[in-house]
Amino acid sequence: MKFSGPLESQRLRLLLETAISREGRMWKVHMPKIQSNQDVGISPTQRDEVIQWLAKLKYQFHLYPETLALTVSLLDRFLATVKARPKYLNCIAISCFFLAAKTTEEDERIPVLKVLARDSFCGCSPAEIRRMEKIILDKLNWDLHTATPLDFLHIFHAVALSTRPQLLTSLPKVNPSQHMAILTKQLLHCLACYQLLQFKGSMLALAIVSLEVEKLIPDWLVLIIDLLQKAQMDSSQLIHCRELVAQHLSTLQPSLPPNSVYVYSPLKHTLVTCNRGAFKFQPSSVLGPAFSKGSSRPEVPIKGATVFYRRRPAPRGGYKQASAKRKVEEMEVDDFY
Repeated sequence: MKFSGPLESQRLRLLLETAISREGRMWKVHMPKIQSNQDVGISPTQRDEVIQWLAKLKYQFHLYPETLALTVSLLDRFLATVKARPKYLNCIAISCFFLAAKTTEEDERIPVLKVLARDSFCGCSPAEIRRMEKIILDKLNWDLHTATPLDFLHIFHAVALSTRPQLLTSLPKVNPSQHMAILTKQLLHCLACYQLLQFKGSMLALAIVSLEVEKLIPDWLVLIIDLLQKAQMDSSQLIHCRELVAQHLSTLQPSLPPNSVYVYSPLKHTLVTCNRGAFKFQPSSVLGPAFSKGSSRPEVPIKGATVFYRRRPAPRGGYKQASAKRKVEEMEVDDFY
């Protein structure tokens, strides 16, 4: 985010005030609880794992970081409104992902729903995703334009560079855009941490900026206090948030150096028929989080291994596959929340 001219600080202040006002109207504290019965509600681990899966989908479909940030905001807002069962989590997550993509991406970058349902391995049909979209929109009052943590990160980063032009002097090979990309990676990593749900997105963004600024300039505290006052935040909450963010970022792999070369390898799917009614399938590297019975952790196939599936023998009286319409009808009469 870059502004020029005498209106720079005024425009940044207006952006910050607007974002804080919108966040104040929409944000709710939602801390998923550890359930004794895993079928009752979505656990914190399941919430974090599905966001990690969505992050992989963002890279698979080459979407913007803003799409993932909005996806997580929609998901958490929805889960704070209803008590959803774990069996619907994949459908809720992929529906939020599709809604966010249609909100932030250009038309040519929005995934085709049929392709998204197939390549994401979400286990949902396009009809089920459409129906879940309607449920989410109704519960969120059709208002998807919320202030995400990434929005605040852009604003705080722009204010820091505006008030401290020498901020990146110690990083001569990193320009503001590259520096913002590093902070964005840290933020997206923190979105999959349920412990940070107790803080607003603005607090999370400022905590990340403060940890970074502390390493760059000696008078970092003066800058952070100024941002803290402009955002009207509690300093004690920021200290607590900083501690949790620093702990969570310690698990993040270091970023690649500037001007790194990325090699794109397209995902390939191969389906080979075998004897005795079986087939083997080489999946893509991105799989939906399938939760095994009695465990909250997903079943992740071994990387590079071939997964075998065996068809069930058809009954003698004939076998009729359930249609997508029937699945949606079953979903309508089922207890969703």
